[in-house]
Amino acid sequence: MKIAVVGIGCRFPGAQGPDEFWQLLREGKDMTREVPADRFNVEAVYAPESGTPGKTASRKGAFIDQIDKFDAEFFQVSAKEAAKMDPQQRLLLMSAWDALEDAGQPPSRVAGSRTSVFVGMMNADYWDLQHRNGIADMDLYSFTGMHQRSLASGRLSYAFDLRGPSVTIDAACASSLVAIHLACKSLRSGESTMALACGVNLVLTPHENVMYSQVGMMAPDGRCKFGDASANGFVRAEGIGVLVLKPLERALADGDRVRAVILGSAVSNDGRSKDTLTAPSVVGQEAAIRWAYEDAGIAAAEVDYVEAHGTGTRIDLVELNALSAILAPNRPADRPCIVGSVKTNIGHAEGAAGVAGVIKTVLCLQNGEVPPNLHFDTPHPKLDWDAMPLLIPTRAHALGSADKRAIASVSGQGISSTNACIVLTQADPVAQHTSAEAGRPHAVTLSAPNPAGLDAVCRSFLASLEDGEAGKRHSLRDIAYTTTQRRAQHASRVAFVAASHDELALSLRRHLAGGTSGSFGHGAADDEAGADALRRRLQQIADAYMAGNEVDWSDAAESGGRLVDLPSYPWQLDRHWLDVSRLETNRSAA
Repeated sequence: MKIAVVGIGCRFPGAQGPDEFWQLLREGKDMTREVPADRFNVEAVYAPESGTPGKTASRKGAFIDQIDKFDAEFFQVSAKEAAKMDPQQRLLLMSAWDALEDAGQPPSRVAGSRTSVFVGMMNADYWDLQHRNGIADMDLYSFTGMHQRSLASGRLSYAFDLRGPSVTIDAACASSLVAIHLACKSLRSGESTMALACGVNLVLTPHENVMYSQVGMMAPDGRCKFGDASANGFVRAEGIGVLVLKPLERALADGDRVRAVILGSAVSNDGRSKDTLTAPSVVGQEAAIRWAYEDAGIAAAEVDYVEAHGTGTRIDLVELNALSAILAPNRPADRPCIVGSVKTNIGHAEGAAGVAGVIKTVLCLQNGEVPPNLHFDTPHPKLDWDAMPLLIPTRAHALGSADKRAIASVSGQGISSTNACIVLTQADPVAQHTSAEAGRPHAVTLSAPNPAGLDAVCRSFLASLEDGEAGKRHSLRDIAYTTTQRRAQHASRVAFVAASHDELALSLRRHLAGGTSGSFGHGAADDEAGADALRRRLQQIADAYMAGNEVDWSDAAESGGRLVDLPSYPWQLDRHWLDVSRLETNRSAA
């Protein structure tokens, strides 16, 4: 069974959402920077020499902004509970909403369904901070918000009333790839009808930095230099990624937008195929890749792109040798397999590293392009590059062609010796149909849980209608279909009836300036349009909608509407964090 990727929600260093992430990748940006003061005091734990007891050799990382902020009111979470919730849970909630919105799956569609949740997660730094705060401050919210990592998946299932399996996976840095693999298995077996496959990682304490530095795993310059002669370790990073997955046939029947298709997957373990538990193994990695290709029903020579684990450590040599052994047979000499690593852009997101790689690969397949791999200047001398059918790109490369859909795979490993591989391909192209009736009026709805949120939604939507922005490129029919039939309908709401993008933008401006809802588009130049029977019918439905009634837009909507990219919900963020003053007091007393 083929699995469709129908929605993406993500937050990575320097990017919120798939569009910003793709722009970052295309521009070849390196998002590493010095550890910010709101994470920990890097000066206190820094020493330039790897292995210095109690010290880290790197001052850098890749970080997400505003991790202390959360829209608690939107998810009906009290301020007290929000402060005790691991920010990984909070960011998962918002990213999962973004992903469901991107997939056109409002809560009314998914509540009570056999939708599963699989979350890859390996760190719990917020619990470490809470633990240092002392046991007197611990309560039920500490237990559900931080102590039990199982609550990361359970929180999503509860928030959206999802009744399928709900599991948090810790397979170290392979965690989120294993989560995607298990989600696909659940869908294929019929256990789930839809799945959220997630990964999350935040860096809040210096402990792991210090431990990794003791064994020379941290790059002093803060860069992952995959495949390069100067590779000397990785840089730690943060990330949150959520994929909405469905069986492909079901997704097509439901009119979903298919971003890419998962053909197969596999997970292996190195066992005792190496000298020590934590050493990488060619045998284990080859097994996962080979099994995934067999599961996908493809020959290795068909693979056009591999998103590697690619940390810039000794694992690179093992991984590249494993890939070469599998990809070389029957591959034309003039068609090497492109191999890259997202870690060269955003660092190693550990528990979220796999989903970051999959999201990058989905975007590559969707856009028919592989962006440049950073920090690859001198090929590693211990590899026989002339004999390897691999190309690490230092510039953008086209992916796929008119007569061949591109095939890609994503590899990942964990220090627990777990290996995982996901195989994907491009979705079938969708014919672009313009609106059948020029000048036909359409109804567009916008909503939020409260008036302040609604104003933010309207401002965001208005910005998308500017020349060159995504909203202006979509047909009004598709915008109307997406907002009325594929988005959540909250309590604070407004509806606009318009026959053009300009009229819609004018109505939004009037509303934001304090105009009366329901009387849009009826200026002096619009008398004839205002008398139109369809416009009157749409306005009647719009009035009922704004009065809080449940309405059916399908009867008055133009047929053929498609789900399209529109601005995601603009979160109303407030700070929620532990009582740091008490933490510092307890530290001093200790």
